Amino acid sequence: MEKGYLALVLHAHLPYVRHPERPRFLEEDWFFEAITETYVPLIKVFDRLIDDGVPFRITISLSPPLMSMLNDPLLIERYGRHLDNLITLAEREVERTRWVPAFHELALMYLSLFREVRYIVFEKYGACLLRAFKKFFDAGRVELITCAATHGYLPMMRLNREALRAQVGVGVQTFRNLMGFNPKGIWLPECGYFPGLDEILKEYGIRYFFTDS
Repeated sequence: MEKGYLALVLHAHLPYVRHPERPRFLEEDWFFEAITETYVPLIKVFDRLIDDGVPFRITISLSPPLMSMLNDPLLIERYGRHLDNLITLAEREVERTRWVPAFHELALMYLSLFREVRYIVFEKYGACLLRAFKKFFDAGRVELITCAATHGYLPMMRLNREALRAQVGVGVQTFRNLMGFNPKGIWLPECGYFPGLDEILKEYGIRYFFTDS
């Protein structure tokens, strides 16, 4: 029987949203919800696996727009206010549902969840979740790779080599600036590949990528 290998690869991307001209912008909620419901739960699992001595390995691609938002003081400050509002709402729900056991337990669960998320983001990791992912990388548990600059579909740019190099080059540069090292791999947006793309990837030090078979 032939021996096979399984690689667990998670791709993390969100479109860039930042509107300092408004105190609140609806699309920023998508970013806030992703932190609460996706990135913090992942970090919790990784921390728990390390604490339990479980020798796990996983690869995560972080897109440049997402990394930039996670490193943006304005967005993180707004995320803190977003969490505070959720905590206040959950506290009121705990009081409102005190005579309805099923709903009361649910309200308590959400109150505990939002408080824990706030602790993890702002106290444990100093309002910078990129530190958490870097910690897991340094521990040899998480391989971090990059993505194209704006998550553009690269085969559509095959006739414009400058655009291709900008997508790959900015993706690598943003990763290096925020993580402190060069990525070895890249997640091609929508797994889009065409013959010759690997030559451009090689120019920027990319050693591997993922695509459909």
